[in-house]
Amino acid sequence: MKPEEFYQALSQRGIELSSEQKEQFQIYFHELVETNKVMNLTTITEESQVYLKHFYDSLVLGFVDERILTDELSLCDIGSGAGFPSIPLKIVNPKLKITMVDSLNKRIKFLNDLSGKLNLTGINLVHGRAEELGKNKLYRENYDIVTARAVAAMNVLTELCLPFAKVGGEFIAMKSEKAPEELSEATYAIKILGGKVGDQKSFELPNNEGVRNFIFVDKTKPTPKKYPRKPGTPGRKPLVG
Repeated sequence: MKPEEFYQALSQRGIELSSEQKEQFQIYFHELVETNKVMNLTTITEESQVYLKHFYDSLVLGFVDERILTDELSLCDIGSGAGFPSIPLKIVNPKLKITMVDSLNKRIKFLNDLSGKLNLTGINLVHGRAEELGKNKLYRENYDIVTARAVAAMNVLTELCLPFAKVGGEFIAMKSEKAPEELSEATYAIKILGGKVGDQKSFELPNNEGVRNFIFVDKTKPTPKKYPRKPGTPGRKPLVG
């Protein structure tokens, strides 16, 4: 997906990028590839692949929940890495208030430098572990939407993410083809942590690049104070019924 194909694909969904927004994506691509030469941010560096598998794929979250591309919402991205999905979403919808959490300080520094070069405001970068920050009142139950593009299993991701969602907000898990299987194993964790599965949606990427599955977990009640557990524990001992 070359840049022009990217713009056209968005246009077909009613999203017309300004020249400034197009330039922001071009700068993002350049900074990602250049920084990747000295820091491991991504294995995807070819322009057409970055535009499809990073930029377009990030925006799919807004295709399945259109509020994210139009409304003034607070969004927390757990394990944000090189800024996906939150920075592409922020470029398209500047009204989003973004918090990005990552455990590696050098990635936070990259995101800070990148945000400056893209002239993005309303971004809060937080260095730390989700297990610890999820108990901090500055972040706990503070966001309309919490998401993660991480590879962790759904029952682990739920414990890392749902504590950040405010009651009435939601955690949206971005998963691959194994989503139904993972969801069945996460049912207990979702219930214990104050959530309820609200919806499930699928989206097929262009050029036969696979299917993205989205699991929407509504935050219906506060997460019990003992969660999330200590760093590393959710991964080693996932919540099971």
